[in-house]
Amino acid sequence: MSAETQDKIAKYFARAQQAVETGRLVMNHEDYITAVNRAYYAIFYAANALLSTKGLERSKHSGVVAAFRQHFVKTGLIEPEYSDTYGQSMDERHNADYELETLNYETASENLENAARFVDRIERFLGEQGYLL
Repeated sequence: MSAETQDKIAKYFARAQQAVETGRLVMNHEDYITAVNRAYYAIFYAANALLSTKGLERSKHSGVVAAFRQHFVKTGLIEPEYSDTYGQSMDERHNADYELETLNYETASENLENAARFVDRIERFLGEQGYLL
């Protein structure tokens, strides 16, 4: 693997971790919309880190989730529950950002915990495959 690829994986993954942390910080200010947004982006960046291992990173949201499902979930490399988590997070973020839905602590907290589990799973996979983060 090239140093450029390793660097790209590390940068995507660092953004994923930062998004989870930012989500936790804004929870303290009861900014649930931003927490849900950051939870989604944590998943988006972690998935792109994973896709980068195969040179498949994408910029469009629909492209990232589709490639993640095709190359990692359908092949059995990542468990299907993470595909469900990704889809739910994508829907929650869309509703929060565009549908002007009111969010509560429970919804935001659940989204952040799901995102943290997703990021942890991707970190574990990357470690098992020998990618240094």
